[in-house]
Amino acid sequence: MTMPRLILILLLSLVAADCLAAKPLPLPRFASLKSSEVNVRTGPGARYQVKWLLVKKDMPVEITAEFDQWRKIRDIGGDEGWVHKSMLYGRRSGIINNASPERVTLYKSADTMSRPLLFAENGVTTELLACKREWCRIKIEGTKGWTLRKNLWGVYKDEEFE
Repeated sequence: MTMPRLILILLLSLVAADCLAAKPLPLPRFASLKSSEVNVRTGPGARYQVKWLLVKKDMPVEITAEFDQWRKIRDIGGDEGWVHKSMLYGRRSGIINNASPERVTLYKSADTMSRPLLFAENGVTTELLACKREWCRIKIEGTKGWTLRKNLWGVYKDEEFE
């Protein structure tokens, strides 16, 4: 066997092994918008009509389906459409979504008796840093603290991560 042919076989073996090792990501899952302007389409492809434009970078969306390079997403309002996967990334974010009109408290630690750091209104986008049990550590405009998971959209009820 010639050296170039052996190298080609070795390279193809490595590529095949890498493809087999890649695990598909679970559905549904949350992701964030990578850009401040994202076209949401009626179907999975550029030939489909644009339904609306999302204009909030880092806004969380729920990925509910996949087709080739396209992801079907759902926003906090329940609206669904398709976006190209290049418009999404895995950095986690959340939206303050309190059932009552009261502001949500961001605490120094995961305890309602700890010092309040700030109060956030519904609709504020946060960076999700960690979630454990009923608490999530978030960052709002440079301030890091803890809030109750039930006050956030962008994380599942039993999901835990650091």
